[in-house]
Amino acid sequence: MKLMKVGVIFVSCVLSAQVAFVRAQNGDTPKWPTHGWAKGAPAGVGLDEKVLAAFDADLGKGKYSLVDSFTVIRCGSDAFERTYSHDYGTIYGKEAKTRGPLNAHLTGPYNYFDPAWHPYYHGTGLHSMQSVSKTVSSIIMGIAMTRGDFKAGLDTPLLKYFEVAKVKNVDERKRRITLRHVLTMTTGLDWNEEVAYDDPKNDSSLMEATDDWVQYVIDRPMAQEPGKVFNYSSGVSELVAYIFQKETGQDIEKYGEKYLFTPLGIEYFWKRTPLGVVDTEGGLFLSGPGLAKLGYLYLHDGTWDGKQIVSKEWVKQSLTPFIDAEEGFKYGFKWWLLPRTDRKGYVWMARGFGGQRLMVFPEEDLIAVFTGWEILKDPAGDRELVNRILPAVLKQSCGGVTR
Repeated sequence: MKLMKVGVIFVSCVLSAQVAFVRAQNGDTPKWPTHGWAKGAPAGVGLDEKVLAAFDADLGKGKYSLVDSFTVIRCGSDAFERTYSHDYGTIYGKEAKTRGPLNAHLTGPYNYFDPAWHPYYHGTGLHSMQSVSKTVSSIIMGIAMTRGDFKAGLDTPLLKYFEVAKVKNVDERKRRITLRHVLTMTTGLDWNEEVAYDDPKNDSSLMEATDDWVQYVIDRPMAQEPGKVFNYSSGVSELVAYIFQKETGQDIEKYGEKYLFTPLGIEYFWKRTPLGVVDTEGGLFLSGPGLAKLGYLYLHDGTWDGKQIVSKEWVKQSLTPFIDAEEGFKYGFKWWLLPRTDRKGYVWMARGFGGQRLMVFPEEDLIAVFTGWEILKDPAGDRELVNRILPAVLKQSCGGVTR
C-alpha cells in the first residue's frame, strides 16, 4: 500500500545552490556532445575504473537481470560504456506468439515480445525507453512554455480540452483536475498500475488494448481528490500528447524534433496509438548516449551550447519534489527524485519498464544510463544500482580532472 503525503514545495534554493556549486567547481566551458560524446578514460574524470569494471562484470553475468547497456558520463565525457547482447527472439519466443496483456494484438509495435519492435527498433541501436517517454514529454512541454507556444498555465482545468458531455464519470473532483496534477501523477483518477503489466487488471495494458487511449483515460471515475495522492498512471501521461495538440495546435513529436532532438543531435523513433496520437506514456526509442544528453541538458539548467532550450525555472520546478511517491522516491514534473543517503539532495531519474534508467548525480556532474528488457520480473532496484556507481567517484567535483 502506498503511503503518500502532499509536498507542494516551491523552487528549491538548496538545489540551485548545489548545481551552482558544481558549475563553479568545474570552472570551464562545458563540452557540448551535439555530434557525439567525447571519449575519456575513467581516471581522467576522477572515476575508479576497477569499481566500474567489477560492476560491468556483474552486469555481464546477469546479476542485475537483462541489462542491454550501461553508460557513464562524467565532466562531459563518455568515460565508460558497455553493451550486453541477449537473444530476445529466443528468450521471449513463446510469449511473442501468445495473446496476453503484453501482447494484445499478436503483431505490431505493442507486442512487447516481438524482437522487431522490442527492445530495439527494427535492428537499430534505438532502444525502447518505455516510461522514460513521460519525462521527455514533460521536457517538451516545458520547451513549449519557454517559447510561448503553450500558453495555458499549470492550474488550467484538464476538462478545458474535452467536450464534457462526451466524458464519463464527470463530477466536481474531475472538474478540479489541472495540468499540474497531470504532470505530477496526482489527478485522483481511478487507475490500477500497481500490478504487473502482464496482469489482466493492469489499466495501462487495458488501455493499450483499445483504439482510443485518451477516451479510456478521461472516462475513468475519480478515486481521490486531485493533488492529494500520488498514483502512477501511464494513462494520465498519455493525455499530455492530446493536451499539447489542443493547446498549441502542434504535434508533440514534431515539436520535440524541431526544438529538442535536432538541437541536441538526438536520433529517435516514437510510436503512436492506433488513432495516431503520439505515445507519450511509453513509445519513445533512444540510444543510451542519446538519453544521457537529456540529463546533461538538465545538469546545465536547460541550456545547450549557449542557447536556452527550456527555461531554468521549468528545470527547477521539474526537479522540485511535489509529492511523496512509491519506493522512497519523491516526484516532480514526471521526474523521479531519489533521496541521497550519503548527503542532502537527490538523484534525478527517468525510469522505464524493463530497466530503462537515466540517473543524474548533480553534485558529481555524473550521468549513468541503463537500458534493459527484463519485462516478466522486476529488474534490479534503483538504490542498489546507485550504490554500485557512487563508490567509483574518486573526486567529488570535476575541478582539476582532465576534460
